[in-house]
Amino acid sequence: MISAAVLRGLASLTRARAAHTAPLAVRCYSHAKVETDEEFDSRWVTYFSKPDLDSWELRKGMNTLIGYDLVPEPKILDSALRACRRLNDLASAIRILEAIKDKSGPHKEIYPYVIQELRPTLQELGISTPEELGIHKV
Repeated sequence: MISAAVLRGLASLTRARAAHTAPLAVRCYSHAKVETDEEFDSRWVTYFSKPDLDSWELRKGMNTLIGYDLVPEPKILDSALRACRRLNDLASAIRILEAIKDKSGPHKEIYPYVIQELRPTLQELGISTPEELGIHKV
């Protein structure tokens, strides 16, 4: 049997555990203010509404926008489609619709909602959807 004195000696060799753990430090890599959804939408609508927007800026803006982990709101897409019309760029307009369908991924209800919201704009601008053109199967 181990004596009490030996147990006390072993107890002094082991580390005492703190009753609580210290909180982890939070790292703040950016001091920029967080942008609200409304500010985000407004920023992109303003970007695509610039009268001097050229084809390169349109593609750059859409590439950046599609790179985010979100499906853009219909009002942003409305502005982008109007920019395509100003530039007389039907191919980019259809590519935007294809990109939105791709971004919707497995959520089958998103793309029909976006098309439903954009339907008046599409009719006004004379833009057909990929489904109407028969290129959605490719």
